[in-house]
Amino acid sequence: MPLGFHRKPTGKPGEWFYCIKHAKVEEGPECPAKDRLGPYASREEAAHALEIAEERNREWKNDPRWSDRPAADDGTE
Repeated sequence: MPLGFHRKPTGKPGEWFYCIKHAKVEEGPECPAKDRLGPYASREEAAHALEIAEERNREWKNDPRWSDRPAADDGTE
């Protein structure tokens, strides 16, 4: 078995996370990294983690620097 497997997640007091598996805010963290978003600076910010992620995804999707789609041909070279 690999070292560290099934190891309890560790974190610092004051670091807030959102567990997507349990749909709850946690300080610490309590759940494995694969199941959480964060860290966030406050409990309130962590409570809005899904909204923050959705907004960031929308921004990245519309950012031409991150797009795999060819640029629109506007006649400039």
